[in-house]
Amino acid sequence: MRDLAEGVTRFQRDVHPVKADLFARLATHHTPHTLFIGCSDARVVPELITASEPGELFVVRTAGNLVPAHAPDPDAVAASIEFAVAVLGVSDIVVCGHSGCGAMTALAEAHDLREVPAVARWLRHADASRARTAARGDVAALVRQNVLAQLANLATHPSVARARAEGALTLHGWVYDIATGGVETVGTGDRVTTGAA
Repeated sequence: MRDLAEGVTRFQRDVHPVKADLFARLATHHTPHTLFIGCSDARVVPELITASEPGELFVVRTAGNLVPAHAPDPDAVAASIEFAVAVLGVSDIVVCGHSGCGAMTALAEAHDLREVPAVARWLRHADASRARTAARGDVAALVRQNVLAQLANLATHPSVARARAEGALTLHGWVYDIATGGVETVGTGDRVTTGAA
C-alpha cells in the first residue's frame, strides 16, 4: 500500500500539474471515443497500450475479457456497455484479449476450478470460445476465438445493435502480446492495427 500512496504523491506533484488544463476540462466533460473491454490482468493496461490520455477510453475490465450476452437480469458489464454506447456515444468498441491469459489458460488446460466457484461460473461465458477452438491446450487459439465470441456476445446488446444499425458504432477485436507489445486485429472492423505480434 505504501507504493500506491507514494504513487499518488508523485502523480499530484509531477503529473497533474503538467496536465492541469486537461484535468480541468475533464472535470466537466466526459466524452470518450472508445469503449475498451479488456482483461482484468494487471499486465494489460489499456491506456498504456493505446497511448491514450485520460478521458479518451471508457474501460471495462473482466476476467478473460468476457462479455455476457444480453440478458434481462441486472449486469454490471451490460450497464457499462449501455452507458458507454447510449449515453456517452462512443464510436468504437474494442474487445482485447492477450497472451498468457490466466482465464483462457485455465479453460484450455482444463484446470480444476472447484476451489474458485465464482471464477468457474464466470468462465462459462467462454463456452462458445471453447467450442470454436479445435485443439485442447492451445491457449493462443482460444484467446483469439474468445475475442470473436465476445464480439458476438457484445452484438446482442440492444444499445450496440441500434448504434451499429445506424452506422454510429464499429466493433474491433484485438489480441495484445505482452512480451512484444504487438497487437493483432481479429474479426471485423474498419481499422487495421499493426504491431510486433
